[in-house]
Amino acid sequence: MIKVGIVGGTGYTGSELLRLLALHPHVELTAITSRGDAGTPVSDMFPSLRKKVDIHFTEPEIKNLKACDLVFFATPHGVAMAQAAELLQHGIRVVDLGADFRLKDTDEFAKWYGMPHSEPEILKQAVYGLIEVNREQVKNARLVGLAGCYPTAVQLGLKPLLSAAKPLINEQSIVADCKSGVSGAGRKASVPMLFAEASESFKAYGVGGHRHLPEIEQGLRNMSQRPVQMTFTPHLVPMVRGILATIYVQLNEEGCNTDLQALYEQHYSKEFFVDVMPKGSMPDTKSVRGSNFLRLAVHRPQGRNTAVILSVIDNLVKGAAGQAVQAMNVMFDLPEHTGLEQLPMSP
Repeated sequence: MIKVGIVGGTGYTGSELLRLLALHPHVELTAITSRGDAGTPVSDMFPSLRKKVDIHFTEPEIKNLKACDLVFFATPHGVAMAQAAELLQHGIRVVDLGADFRLKDTDEFAKWYGMPHSEPEILKQAVYGLIEVNREQVKNARLVGLAGCYPTAVQLGLKPLLSAAKPLINEQSIVADCKSGVSGAGRKASVPMLFAEASESFKAYGVGGHRHLPEIEQGLRNMSQRPVQMTFTPHLVPMVRGILATIYVQLNEEGCNTDLQALYEQHYSKEFFVDVMPKGSMPDTKSVRGSNFLRLAVHRPQGRNTAVILSVIDNLVKGAAGQAVQAMNVMFDLPEHTGLEQLPMSP
């Protein structure tokens, strides 16, 4: 059994990790931390876990995590890098669901997250946790910086185009128009997230610059090995879960002569969690709700030189906790879908 700890077990991603790991056949939940709720039974906070998770929250201290084989950090940025070094010294593997180990450029991290990176040496050994891109590197990783939710939807939506032998699109004019449910903002008291504020409303945010943009562009550059530029606009929609990324690209001559549907189907033919839908499909967020699946559709409206890629995920599962469990499975040489075969919830 893999002895697992979760630092930050009271937020949405932490509770989603608990939901998935409670039924994982190869996991023993060993420590769940919360500074403000130490001593409280986990099932008192999350009654949905009654009779499945019978441990108490503990303080987020190393002594409470030493028995673990792997520790997940479901915490705001700045927390994982403060504790990761000591855990790694004890031979404990780390998967950070936050942003501390995503960006390789420490100046970029400081610019977008408002603090210096305190562990640049550890950052060098971190593997970016987008499994369909870095599966082989994740296998032997001691430290994984999990991909963010928007970056997961956008990068996997573009991967077949950018990984092609010849350039298929104008890589300087990509547009990602993305919508997310309110759980993407985390479990905290915030006026914009109040029911009366978010309900019956629809708005853009981060138009002048969103911290997921440099992460996305870093990943796209690594795929294409060429400069990439994107316009990224996120929106908040009045639903709890889900991300829909609508991605617009301009095809070059090579791209116009390529069967995009066949390209996507072939590229993802061996991926368990990526579903390329039939030509003409319009995937919706409900089709992935509560699951680790990503559904894609590629369109070429009016046969012109613009391609539109639709990418949907559950932001709390494939965009966070599910992908984290997927990474753990890869790291411990388990079948990748172990504990992650839940079907989407409908209605």
